[in-house]
Parts: sequence; structure tokens; C-alpha cells
Amino acid sequence: MATVALSNVRKVYDNGFVAIEGASFEIDEGELLVFVGPSGCGKSTLLRMIAGLETVTSGTVSIGGRVVNDIPPKQRDIAMVFQSYALYPHMSVYQNMAFSLRLRKISDGEIGERVRKAAAMLGIEELLDKKPRQLSGGQRQRVALGRALVREPAVFLLDEPLSNLDAKLRLQTRAEISTLHRKIGATMIYVTHDQIEAMTLGDRIVVLDRGSIQQIDTPMNLYRHPANQFVAAFIGSPSMNFIPGRIAANGSPLFRSADGALQIPLRGSSGLPSNDRDVVLGIRPEDVNLGENPSAKLNLDLIEPVGNEIFLYGSAGESRLVARVGPQEVPEPGQTVGIGFRTENFHFFDPATGARIEMKPGAR
Repeated sequence: MATVALSNVRKVYDNGFVAIEGASFEIDEGELLVFVGPSGCGKSTLLRMIAGLETVTSGTVSIGGRVVNDIPPKQRDIAMVFQSYALYPHMSVYQNMAFSLRLRKISDGEIGERVRKAAAMLGIEELLDKKPRQLSGGQRQRVALGRALVREPAVFLLDEPLSNLDAKLRLQTRAEISTLHRKIGATMIYVTHDQIEAMTLGDRIVVLDRGSIQQIDTPMNLYRHPANQFVAAFIGSPSMNFIPGRIAANGSPLFRSADGALQIPLRGSSGLPSNDRDVVLGIRPEDVNLGENPSAKLNLDLIEPVGNEIFLYGSAGESRLVARVGPQEVPEPGQTVGIGFRTENFHFFDPATGARIEMKPGAR
């Protein structure tokens, strides 16, 4: 295991495109850190700079306290698992897992011990004599993980390793990676565009957008206290509802949407932003409820029952809203329902910058 530290790392390509702008953070020994963001945000570029597959324009990358900017990948004591399994088709599973160890001239006895130990951890002992073409996608991905595991590196780097799997296998393999991390206690950096993967796997998450770090935090802190509208929208499914409007006070605080269709009393929401100011109100879908002290009307457009919960999509004036409710009888699309809000869970953002407006002490 090893720590990884980045200090003001930038990546600028020859055409002037800035892929990463000033990334600075540390990864503790044994931590599983996830890079997440939309396509093109720079998460894979950041991982490849740590691996040594991309040069660093400026700043430093350190692994185990050693600056590695000018050290080739094979000398960085890392192992990487790619989106593509990249298995040798003519080799057996055993030979694929053992290949990098043979290049390092490790003894046959130690190779056998390492391969069988990794295979046992991943539940692929019975596959060691098979060729990749005889394996399912999930089995191939476990072999790719095993090939990295046998190297016993200081840091594991995983670049969207589940992207080629179907939904069921993604869930299964995600659980296997999480279990594997707990067993071996290794330092891992994991790249994904899937915020569900990020939330369920990461000890901490780095959220990126257009080459810049938006927030680094634990999964639940990202969800409960997003730093800005981008993070609030990206983390959580369905996404947070955003309603432009204004906080006003006529005796008691009130949020009024820009078109006036929503007027939500903010009783009990101490520490609110200053009265009489423009804001963007953020409401998680689970904080919109049916029939509990309704304060607005929602015109239903779409209903999505997904088993243990129902998503209701609709509008209140010009404001689009989605509500997440438990299994129950709900009206048909085209009808109107009364909705209420858990105002104690409201988020407020600056309409000019998108930054979170911090609540005063005692606000929550």
C-alpha cells in the first residue's frame, strides 16, 4: 500500500486544450478513491497521469512519498485494470495472470502461489485452465482484476472496468471489487461516469467537470452538502430539482418561484440565506411528498413505477419537478395532485455562480 499525492497538477495538450486544471489532493493508504464525472471531464486523463501513461504539464504526482513525474509506468509500482480486458487469447487464465510475474523473473513456486491465492479471492479457481474465449464477460473482468492483484502493487488503478458488462454483471462485479478492497486493504483509484458506482464503492469521491475538481468528499456528504449545482445535479438519481426564485419575508420566510406558481413557506428552516434575495432552490425528489400538508399543485406528465418506489414527473407552473414516493395508488398522467415539501432538507444556490449558499449555524 502507498499514499498518492497530487500537487497543482495540470495537463495542457499541444493544441492548447486544458484537460486538467490545478488538481491537488491526497489519497491515504488503503483508501478507495473514485473519480467521477461526465464524458470529457478529465477523469481518465487524471488517472493516466498517475499511471505515467500521460505526461504532466506542471505540478507533481507522488506515490509513496516519491515524485514520479519522470519515472516510467513499470517503475511506479502500480497495476492498472482497463475498460478492455486485454487478455491474451492464446493463453490460459493461469498464463494470463502469471505473465507479468514471469517477465519479472519471479520463481515458478511463488507465481503459482500468487495466482492461486488471487483466483481464490475472485472465485475463479476452476477457470485457470480455460482460454478467454471460453469465459463470460464477468469472468474475463475477474481475470483482469486477478492479473493486477498478483502483482501486489502499491496502488491499483481501475479505469471504467465495468463498462462492458450488462446491468446484472455490473452489480455483481461491483460488489466483488468492494469486497476485494476490504479483504486486501489496498490503495485503489477507480474511474467511472456512473454516479451509483461512485457512491457505492468510494471511501471518498472526486467530482470533476471540464477538467476542474468540483468537490472531494465522502459519498453522503456529497449527497447532503453539494458544493454547487453541478455536484447537486450529478450526484443522485433522479437528479435534484432546481427552481429559480426568491426568498422573501412578509412576516415569515417564503420561497417564491420566478413565475409565482410556487410559494413555499419556510417555517422551521432556521439559518436561511438573507431575506429578499434571488436564489436557486434545490429539492431532492424524496423531499417532495404527496398529501402531507400540501402547499402546491403538481400537474402529472409521467409516472414511472419501479417496484419499491414510484417516480412522478410533472410541472408546477413553469417549474419541472420529479417526486420519489413509496408504492401507493397515484392518479393518472394528466391529473393534478397536491404536494408538500420537507423544507428542512432544502438546498439554496447562487443563481450567478451556482455555488452553494451556506446555511448559518443551526440551520440544519
